[in-house]
Amino acid sequence: MPQRKSPPAHQARLIATNRRARHDYEIEETFEAGIELVGAEVKSLRLGRVDMRDSYGQIEGGQLYLCQLHVSAYQASPYSPSPTRKRKLLVHRVELNRLIGRTSGKGMTLVPLKLYFSNRGWAKVEIAIARGRKAADRREVIKKREAEREMREARRR
Repeated sequence: MPQRKSPPAHQARLIATNRRARHDYEIEETFEAGIELVGAEVKSLRLGRVDMRDSYGQIEGGQLYLCQLHVSAYQASPYSPSPTRKRKLLVHRVELNRLIGRTSGKGMTLVPLKLYFSNRGWAKVEIAIARGRKAADRREVIKKREAEREMREARRR
């Protein structure tokens, strides 16, 4: 009699990424936070109906919030909160205190990089402490990246 195989372990699944963040900001440090969701927002996330384009992190009243994350309403649900409401991020107090200290510096901000489901099925967001880049800095980074690409191609030939 063949042995029964156990079902595969729940894999971490990417929901959305904020590709503009790495272009517009210089990433200093990243960390993971849970996200507090209500109603059928989890179902909308599972369908991938989320936009991270203009979202940012904010510390307010000793709590960490994710602002302007657009989660579209789930059609089958009668209750649908505002798509761009503030969502509380769940972090340990030690991490929150470190974030408060790091973001109090000039030009530092909290930027979400990606949204995903963890191995256990919980919705998580990867937040970065970042410094905004100026247009000249962005051009310099692009030139450097292109030069590295050309060097790799020259080595392959």
